[in-house]
Amino acid sequence: MPGDKLSTAEGLRATRTYGQVRCHNPSCTSRITPEPGANTAKCSICGSEWRIFWIKPGFPRIRGPVWETSQRLANERMAKISGRKEGA
Repeated sequence: MPGDKLSTAEGLRATRTYGQVRCHNPSCTSRITPEPGANTAKCSICGSEWRIFWIKPGFPRIRGPVWETSQRLANERMAKISGRKEGA
């Protein structure tokens, strides 16, 4: 029947995720659902924290990383790597 097939746009409509953003950490890319109106959101998988801005209510976008959190995660990772090299 001709009414059973959906157009490409109609098929993609079901997969849209309004109110969510993807983590910009290249090794993570999980979905983050920030609280409405929040200025920051933290990824529950990798721990990265992102600054959020709202295009309109319910439509967040990532503005950039929270630098203090990024610096702390980088320092922890560097300490782990250098500790492994010294102990090897």
